[in-house]
Amino acid sequence: MPAVNVNVEKSSQMLEPATEPIIDNHQHEVGLNSGSEFDASKDLAFSPPSKIVMMEDIGYGKDTGVSPVAVSEPFPLFSQAAVERMREEVLSEDVWNSCRYSSDLAACQLRGFAPLHAKFVYDAWHHPETLAIISKVAGVELVPEMDFEIAHVNISVKTAEQTIEELAAYKAKTTTPADEAIHDCSPEDEKPVVDWHNDSYPFVCVLMLSDCSTMIGGETALKTASGEIRKVRGPEKGCAVVLQGRYIEHQALPAFGATERITMVTSFRPRSAALRDDTVLTTVRPISDLSELYNQFSEYRLEIVESRIRKQLKKLRMRKGAGKKFDTGDLKTFLDEQEDFLAHTNREIVEEEKVVVGQLKLDAKFAGVGAAEHEQLENA
Repeated sequence: MPAVNVNVEKSSQMLEPATEPIIDNHQHEVGLNSGSEFDASKDLAFSPPSKIVMMEDIGYGKDTGVSPVAVSEPFPLFSQAAVERMREEVLSEDVWNSCRYSSDLAACQLRGFAPLHAKFVYDAWHHPETLAIISKVAGVELVPEMDFEIAHVNISVKTAEQTIEELAAYKAKTTTPADEAIHDCSPEDEKPVVDWHNDSYPFVCVLMLSDCSTMIGGETALKTASGEIRKVRGPEKGCAVVLQGRYIEHQALPAFGATERITMVTSFRPRSAALRDDTVLTTVRPISDLSELYNQFSEYRLEIVESRIRKQLKKLRMRKGAGKKFDTGDLKTFLDEQEDFLAHTNREIVEEEKVVVGQLKLDAKFAGVGAAEHEQLENA
């Protein structure tokens, strides 16, 4: 694989980062595992999380989302060799040249690269054993949200000088207990990397692709139903955290002590068409190939409706065959639910001219509004 020298500031004319992070010569041997296919027997290194926090543990009803599970502690998921293979694919020249995005929230993100540029990554997240693991931890059978979200890679790079200065400042003021994976904290403890938000998708699995042996911080802060803040420790290299992020407000806290932090975020939704799907596109529209995103979103949403209609039709025919009276209330309830589902789908497919590349905050304002409202918001 060719060496990559990337100035992240050049990835967007809208952003002017305080630094110009450069990735120059990856920390693994180039070509070490080139061409290898995903082998679950070798590449998975799963060990169950020592603790899983339930929605009720942080004050939410168990039916708030699609599962009673809120978040897991970090757990080993992939082998070190598998992680190096993933790094090799996502840090390739092809991915950097064609799949790199930046926004008003993050200077460097890689999206929409699998399976074309990252077959190993694609196969790893689609493998039945991987899905069984994620589903078990999440407490509900899950599938990848859509191929475009395999996966979303966040990249942060600092100079050695910056790393030393920030770490010294952090150590001088912090009182965070280092040995607790999940603990309470004050909302004023640290300035977040990404502010409070809810994810677009029901579940995410956050996989660490960087060496965190010298890293301090980097936790995810969760807001409980009562407004209290709890931290979840970030995963180590090859380890992951599963979070029901669509229904829990959270933020990403800064990490100190490492020159590189690369995380791979893969999004999931329930496999069953009978379960709710509250997916929105608010946090992804401005950093996506809209044609591909809309096509994949529409396809799976219409497949859900198709499955539901086939099931309802079978139910209707069986009822008639059994000589039972037509159930008007039942069918009208079903049709109302599908109308709501399709209306939701329609709202998320915002016209391309209304989506401003890289502007996530602006996109959130424009979502689902008409042309006149759009112009008013833009001038506000």
